[in-house]
Amino acid sequence: MSISGSDVDFISQVVRARSAIVLDRSKEYLIESRLVALARQRGDADIADLVRKLRSAPNGPLRDQVVEAMTTNETSFFRDGHPFMALSNTILPELLVQRGRERSLNIWCAACSSGQEPYTIAMLIQELIGADPSWRVRLVATDIDTQMLKRTKEGVYNQFEVNRGLPAPLLVRYFARHGMTYQVDARLRSMIETKFVNLSEPLPPMPQMDIVFLRNVLIYFDVDMKRQILREVKKVIRPDGYLFLGGAETTMNIDDAWERQTVGRAAVYRPR
Repeated sequence: MSISGSDVDFISQVVRARSAIVLDRSKEYLIESRLVALARQRGDADIADLVRKLRSAPNGPLRDQVVEAMTTNETSFFRDGHPFMALSNTILPELLVQRGRERSLNIWCAACSSGQEPYTIAMLIQELIGADPSWRVRLVATDIDTQMLKRTKEGVYNQFEVNRGLPAPLLVRYFARHGMTYQVDARLRSMIETKFVNLSEPLPPMPQMDIVFLRNVLIYFDVDMKRQILREVKKVIRPDGYLFLGGAETTMNIDDAWERQTVGRAAVYRPR
């Protein structure tokens, strides 16, 4: 199954119109490999057959299947380490003091993929506050991929996934083994609220957030869309909140409404 240049251009246009994710001819291998898998899953004859069906109904269900197939879902528990160390050692303890009167924390994980990031945060919170019923923690996990949201809600991971970054004591403490898979326990699953959010569109109603994780997301957008997303995030983050971006991402020369700070060995962004 190969893909023609015109089909690459068409798929790129569909994905950009729906999600603002930028794919060009340099991503031809990615587009082809993802569409091969989707075509086989659907029972289409080949990529060309799949693209013909999409061209005939460009706003139908197949469009969303293609966009979901193009979404990169690379993730792991405690990915890159330093942001979570800063969260555990400094940011969460400080916020627990600052929010001591209201006893409420709101955290948003944008582009949550299969859920390892929000569950990592949930484990860190549990380690700090335990089962204290006086605290209300709302952890909103959003994505454009409905299958990833389903996986996040279920909280079920295979051996390879739990071996990637998850410390053994936390695996024992917060997961139940079922055959060859592990499920996050009900305490943590009850903390996670999954929600479909397309970052290229205005955000739906959301609570004011104390922490926003938007890691390894902006790299897929052009500068104008990065600026739009950061402005939308600014609307829902508290004035003393924290924004986490990926190691290769920054607000510099994009949106001067953010100030970069260093916490431990991690970079965070605060509203100016």
